[in-house]
Amino acid sequence: MPANSAPSKDNLLVGIGLVLIAYIGFTAIDTSAKWLGRTGMPWMEFIFVRYLVHFLVIAILFLPQRGKALVRTGNLKIEVLRALFLLASTLCNFFAVQYLPLTVTGAIAFTMPLILCALSVPLLGEAVGWRRWTAIAVGFVGVLVIVRPGTEAFHPAALASLAGATMSAFYFISTRRLAGVDSAATQQFYAALVSVLCVAPFAFNGWVWPTQPVDWFFFGLIGLAGVFSHQIFSIAVRFAPATILAPFAYFQIIYAIASSWLIFNQPPSVWIFVGAPIVIGSGLYVWLRERQLQKPLTPVVAED
Repeated sequence: MPANSAPSKDNLLVGIGLVLIAYIGFTAIDTSAKWLGRTGMPWMEFIFVRYLVHFLVIAILFLPQRGKALVRTGNLKIEVLRALFLLASTLCNFFAVQYLPLTVTGAIAFTMPLILCALSVPLLGEAVGWRRWTAIAVGFVGVLVIVRPGTEAFHPAALASLAGATMSAFYFISTRRLAGVDSAATQQFYAALVSVLCVAPFAFNGWVWPTQPVDWFFFGLIGLAGVFSHQIFSIAVRFAPATILAPFAYFQIIYAIASSWLIFNQPPSVWIFVGAPIVIGSGLYVWLRERQLQKPLTPVVAED
């Protein structure tokens, strides 16, 4: 499809359908992490598997075609920082899902666009008006409703989940810095490679192989779902603009509710139905406002 041509209705539907499938994959990553953690498997082990599979698939797909061009980068420092931010986000999120329902971690993850908007002021030099600052504040009120600090329902892992959203925001800022510098394939290559190298020294300390068929399923899924989701999302944006696809990220909370309820028997609390719409509404307002101002889209893609 030529870059200057408007996407057809059919293309838009294909793009939306693909991105909805991609978010199922992102939810599968968190579901697998929670399941494997419950089996007693060290979580550094399945983080290693998640990125090792990602690295191997990227290398197999792109090295034969691009050779040294895949490894060549215009800014190695930013590539490494970007990878470390993604890894830090994964570490925080995988820790949080061991203690919190997926509905809670999923809702907190949607604060990432709000954090990104706030960080764009000091780090990207962007101007944020009072409307978006208000939306950011309202969004964090929604988080307080969900986690209810000061009550018996509050768990400190919620702070880890919020830290993960913050690391994701730094990850997307780094991605913006690499726009027009390195290809998406090169960025994925370094994100996976740096993570594998960082986690490998800890992954084999008390390695535990799965023993049950269902454990093997999630052991394989955690790696494949990561590659699958990123690749499907990359294909989706070829059919529809990111400005069209962005709001559909919030469908992921539906997937999280289904996974949490059906697999882990953790139905959403009433506070999810109160707080999550506040967080989602705030994120959508920031997205709409940035679209009106024709600024780069605040991404809401879940990254693990």
